[in-house]
Amino acid sequence: MDRCWLLVIFLFGCIFGATDASEGDADPLYRVCIEQCEKMGSVGDISIQHCQFLSDGVLADSPWYMQEPLYVQWKQWNCRSDCQYFCMMQREKEREALGLRPVKYYGKWPFKRSSVLQEPVSAVLSALTLVVQFNGWLSFFLLSYYKLPLRPHSGRTYYEYTCLWHIYGLLSMNAWFWGAIYHTRCFDLTEKLDHSSSVALIGFALILAVLRTFNVKTEASRVMIGAPLLAFLTTHILYLNFYKLDHELNMKVCVAMGIGQVLLWSVWAGVTRHPSRFKIWAVVIGGAMAIFLELYDFPPYKGYVDSHALWHATNIPLAYLWWSFVYEDVEFRTSAIMKKAR
Repeated sequence: MDRCWLLVIFLFGCIFGATDASEGDADPLYRVCIEQCEKMGSVGDISIQHCQFLSDGVLADSPWYMQEPLYVQWKQWNCRSDCQYFCMMQREKEREALGLRPVKYYGKWPFKRSSVLQEPVSAVLSALTLVVQFNGWLSFFLLSYYKLPLRPHSGRTYYEYTCLWHIYGLLSMNAWFWGAIYHTRCFDLTEKLDHSSSVALIGFALILAVLRTFNVKTEASRVMIGAPLLAFLTTHILYLNFYKLDHELNMKVCVAMGIGQVLLWSVWAGVTRHPSRFKIWAVVIGGAMAIFLELYDFPPYKGYVDSHALWHATNIPLAYLWWSFVYEDVEFRTSAIMKKAR
């Protein structure tokens, strides 16, 4: 559920990301800077090392075996990307000297690099959320199989949704892993992996919301509900990766799935007598408040912390709170089933 609010981030991210031209990269001085940088291999006093290499990483005017290190090629830094970055930093310094506000370049605010991190704060916070997700899933695993009693004959858990939460945990860790990679270095491959993993998580979270809120227990009923949604998700992800990375379509799909599960959990929390229903409300309200950070969309403070980075920070406590609801749901359902069995 904590990642469900990513659908709203898709709403804003896709709207802004779909715009190839922003005020910054449309600036004639910025474009001239890039052209001169690619020809001369420097921006002001800064020499661009990558401009000594061709696009495939081979050193210009040198034997073929003189190549850039593999880790540099993996990061996808090259002459053009470095020229874009240093020209952006130069233009922002000039704008700041004139008392002008920062502007976006290619749909993004001008972030300062830190080592290999393109958006360092968002990347680190995504990694921390990944750690929280891993801790939550691992604690759920230990609780289910080692702390709570198992069925005497089959050795399976009494809780009917154990397998579904395992899948949710793995998809969450996968989504936040690629989210961290995407903020570390944004290019076509990492963007597709980040979007695909997020869509997979949001889609499965919708299936899980339907099954849990309607208390669907039989395998046949679960297959009837899950199969069409899984088929749709698979088709949508294949479309994004192999046909067209359509941000507008992806936005609509994510918004529809996200709104559906938020409504399901909210209504369920309002009508159920579950002892942890207030935690669901806390996640919903906390996520809604975090959305205002994206609405504000201020430029990065000191070149590092923007509104999206602060949104990432809110996901850490929300992820912890959501997994605590899952633990209590396991204990609550296990206790109820064992009482009935007696």
